Amino acid sequence: MKNFVIWSVVLLAMATTACNKAPKPAEPGKTPQKSVAGNKTKGTPKELAVDLGGGVKMEMVLIPAGSFLMGDAFLMDVAKPVHKVRITKPFYLGKYEVTQEQWEAVMGSNPSRSKGAKNPVEMVSWDDCQQFLVKLNAKSGRQGGKFVLPTEAQWEYACRAGSAGKFCFGDDEKQLGEYAWYGDNSDGKTHAVGGKKPNTFGLHDMHGNVWEWCQDWYGAYGAEAVDEPSGPTTGSGHVGRGGGWSNPAMVCQSAFRSIFVPGSRSRY
Repeated sequence: MKNFVIWSVVLLAMATTACNKAPKPAEPGKTPQKSVAGNKTKGTPKELAVDLGGGVKMEMVLIPAGSFLMGDAFLMDVAKPVHKVRITKPFYLGKYEVTQEQWEAVMGSNPSRSKGAKNPVEMVSWDDCQQFLVKLNAKSGRQGGKFVLPTEAQWEYACRAGSAGKFCFGDDEKQLGEYAWYGDNSDGKTHAVGGKKPNTFGLHDMHGNVWEWCQDWYGAYGAEAVDEPSGPTTGSGHVGRGGGWSNPAMVCQSAFRSIFVPGSRSRY
C-alpha cells in the first residue's frame, strides 16, 4: 500500500440498529458536486481484497479525496444547514455491506435473523461493531493503518459519489429500485449484497438493505465549511445512515440521518 493513502481503511455498513442501511454527471439543472482525487491516488490500487480465511474475503474500494455539500435544504431539519465539507485524504471503504459470512469469519458467530451467507449481517450494535473491528484489525495484521467505521461525512461523501441529488443517481425516485432494497421492493427481508446497481464509486447498497453505523456521535450541523468532520466528542447515540429494507424512499436518501443508542440491535 502506498504510504500516501491514509490507512483509515474504512468499514462500511456494520448493519444496523434501527427500527421500522469520476463523479456521475449532474441531473439536468443541477451542478455536480466536486470530487477530485488529483494525483494523490495515482499508482494506488483502486480495489483491494482482505483475506479473512476459509475462502472469505472483504472487498474494499478506494474513495478519492474531494469536497461536497453535506445535508439537504429540503429534507428534515436535522439534515440542515447544507454546508461544505472537504475530505482531505483518500480512504478505502467496503464495496458491500459487511456480510454474515464475513462477520462469522471474524467473530465466530452470526447473530442475524434473516440468515444468508451473502446477506448483510444484522442484529449488531455499535458496541458489537467496535469488538468486530478490534478482532478484524488483529486478524488482518495490516500495518500503517486500521479498520474503522466511517465518519458520517465520509459515509455521505461516498454515498453521493459526486451526485448533488437526493440519491446517488439524482432525484428520480422511480429509479431507486434499481439501486436499493427498500420498503417498496424488499418483500420484507434483507437480500444478498451486490444485487443492485453500484454508485459511481463502485459501492453497492448505500441506499437500503440495512442501516449502516457511522463512527460519530449524533449532533447538529453547523453552517461553516469544515475539513474531515468527526462529530461531537460525546452524545446519547451514534449516527445511522442509508435506511433499510423496511423504509420508504425518503429515509434512504443520501442526506437522511438518524440516531441509535450504542447498544441497540435490530434486523433492519
